[in-house]
Amino acid sequence: MLPISGRNLLRGAAGAGALPFLGAGPGVAATTSEDAPPPHRVGTGPFTCVYDPSTSAGPRYLNDHTLIEAQGRWHLFGIVGNSAPRGESPDSAAEISFVHASAPSPHGPWTSHPDALVVDPSYFGEDHLWAPHVVEAGGRFWMFYAAGGASGAAINLATSTDLFAWTREPSGPLFRGLAARDPMVLRVGGEWVMYYTELSGPGGHHVVACRRSADLRHWGDPGVASTDASTDTTASVTESPCVVERDGWTTCSSVRATATRAPTSSRRGTRSISSSDGHGPTGTAS
Repeated sequence: MLPISGRNLLRGAAGAGALPFLGAGPGVAATTSEDAPPPHRVGTGPFTCVYDPSTSAGPRYLNDHTLIEAQGRWHLFGIVGNSAPRGESPDSAAEISFVHASAPSPHGPWTSHPDALVVDPSYFGEDHLWAPHVVEAGGRFWMFYAAGGASGAAINLATSTDLFAWTREPSGPLFRGLAARDPMVLRVGGEWVMYYTELSGPGGHHVVACRRSADLRHWGDPGVASTDASTDTTASVTESPCVVERDGWTTCSSVRATATRAPTSSRRGTRSISSSDGHGPTGTAS
């Protein structure tokens, strides 16, 4: 099994696969409905640098970040680490803190704050901090993040009332998994749903898994939102799932990567699936 690091994307070639959506069950090939929106490519506009987490101590990089608008400002949280020398990749095992910055709008200007969370090995074996996602509910903010260790991959929870002081859930990780990381939580009807990166089993397929909760603390058994044809012998292709609803359709996208024999030559794209009722998804990739 490859290291669970989501940043180890270039150690193999990613395969294309079927992508069932929530409720469709694992391993079901995507089908096209006459009522489904036509497949389309997901693209971006021009890139503009709006925030640099570097400090006087040296350059730092930002990865797997989340944004939330609250109390009249936008707040950014994300993986932060010391930049690697040119031509080298940063060490994902050394990603041990979450950057925090705020601004009046996503375009800035951004103000840096002390790092929001720093790894705590005494907290159930935490040895890294990856991919935070923050939601607001019940008068507080809930940060879900990946923080495995010797006991295995885990999804952890920290809460705050002001977005600055965070307290870890005293009972420990919400749950563990084979590769559980990159959580994304949203309200769907009368419940909460978490999507996250996972494996279907030891040596199994890369999947976007999902769990349901009524209170954000207690999560049900895992389901499968999408399954890729590639397995754990290749780099993960179900990284950082993100789900949005628009025009009556719910779309789940995840990052996929392919690599040539040269470890610095790669292509990263986005695969998306859509559903109007949780069944009969359509899949596109770019």
